[in-house]
Amino acid sequence: QVQLVESGGGLVQPGGSLRLSCAASGIIFCTYAMGWYRQASGKQHDLVAAITNGGSTNYADSVKGRFTISRDNAKNTVYLQMNSLKPEDTAVYYCNAQRALPIGGVSDYWGQGTQVTVSS
Repeated sequence: QVQLVESGGGLVQPGGSLRLSCAASGIIFCTYAMGWYRQASGKQHDLVAAITNGGSTNYADSVKGRFTISRDNAKNTVYLQMNSLKPEDTAVYYCNAQRALPIGGVSDYWGQGTQVTVSS
């Protein structure tokens, strides 16, 4: 059974920091690209940051220079370090694991989400 379990969300003041973690089980973690998505109330589900199994990263323009994604394959965990947080970063953050299948298609898994609220 595949599980992606996020943690680290919470309430933080503007300008503060949080680190999200996503612990994966039931998959060969090192073969998956990992990503963080977010969904604010009434808005669409957007990619925040992603990291390939080789360690290449990409970020949404709105978080570049403030957020850092990283992975620890020994711990089957992906992280999202969020600095200089803004009220507009408030959302539910979801972890995603994805890889292409040899036979075609995509293997795609999601965590349950963790709430991040940036407010004074």
